[in-house]
Amino acid sequence: MLTLQMKDAPLIRDPLSRAGCGHASRGVSGGTPPILDQKTNSWKKLVNVSVTGATGMISNHLLFKVFGQDQPIALKLLGSESSVHALEGVVMELQDSLYPLLREVSIGIDPYVIFEDADWALLIGAKPRGPGMERAGIVDINGQIFAEQGKALNAVASRNVKVIVVGNPCNTNALICLKNAPNLPAKNFHALTRLDENRAKFQLALQAGVFYDKVSNMTIWGNHSTTQVPDFLNAKISGRPVKEVIKDTKWLEEDFTITVQKRGGVLIEKWGRSSAASTAVSIVDAMRSLVTPSSEGDWFSTAVYTTGNPYGIAEDLVFSMPCRSKGDGDYELVQHVAMDDFLWDRIKKSEAELIAEKRCVAHLIGEGNALSDLPGDTMLPGEM
Repeated sequence: MLTLQMKDAPLIRDPLSRAGCGHASRGVSGGTPPILDQKTNSWKKLVNVSVTGATGMISNHLLFKVFGQDQPIALKLLGSESSVHALEGVVMELQDSLYPLLREVSIGIDPYVIFEDADWALLIGAKPRGPGMERAGIVDINGQIFAEQGKALNAVASRNVKVIVVGNPCNTNALICLKNAPNLPAKNFHALTRLDENRAKFQLALQAGVFYDKVSNMTIWGNHSTTQVPDFLNAKISGRPVKEVIKDTKWLEEDFTITVQKRGGVLIEKWGRSSAASTAVSIVDAMRSLVTPSSEGDWFSTAVYTTGNPYGIAEDLVFSMPCRSKGDGDYELVQHVAMDDFLWDRIKKSEAELIAEKRCVAHLIGEGNALSDLPGDTMLPGEM
């Protein structure tokens, strides 16, 4: 057990959690807690944030972005047997950054330890697809990881934990996770499509010659893959429908849609790696949208459980849809959105892909034997 004292903080406990892994714990005494000043007394209740893939590039950006104005947090970082030393290095950087809102840091390789009492679980870690690996293979391999993490969340996390799945294929991984956590609310599981929303907003702003904050009501429908559907029909620019501002329908249906769908691949060609910093920003954006009341008339995109949805999308999937929040960590689906044939046809294509992915992991969600009949290789290039 490593016990630390952080600036302006009460006693901070930083357990090097390696339960069941054959590692000995170690300890350093912490000293007497200082008297809390008025600012500290005004802070909110401590929130436990568990993060998997904690030594990866996304986490390297994310862990230094999750601090608000008055929300103290305890970070619980999950790695692997081979990444324990790297986890210790991450802790050192967090210590040296002197974040007053960072109350505790725990590291370990056992999800049943790291997920204990988690209020938020950010599931970033996943195996990348290697050369020659079939898409069905990586869906199955990562599915097993998320099945185990779902079981751990079910056993030890807060009963109202909010789960954001980032590791790809994130929609199906989120479905696997929630199916293996039957004692937790299914609607608390999200797959990250906020980066896609952010990319779409930028492209619309660029084409319209405005700043991105003028773009609202942007929805990404469907799977986080190249079948995703950036919705320009319901989006607005400066409060006006996009199609009134950008009158080039061909650009909207072709250039805009394809650019958003393939943005990750282009970034890899330019940068030599998949997005990390922008993904981290979008995770924070996704969290903020759930704990901040949505602006009047606006909404955000997140992939959530479809059962009971008002759009006619197949049930029992995790599908990106438009949502609003009162700022309490919960959300509601937007009830009235416009739909035309162009939009609906593409939504159904993404739906078909997710249904096929679901059949591919049937053995992991209690629905019998798996059937690999994926309609095409539409996984984003960043997952290759």
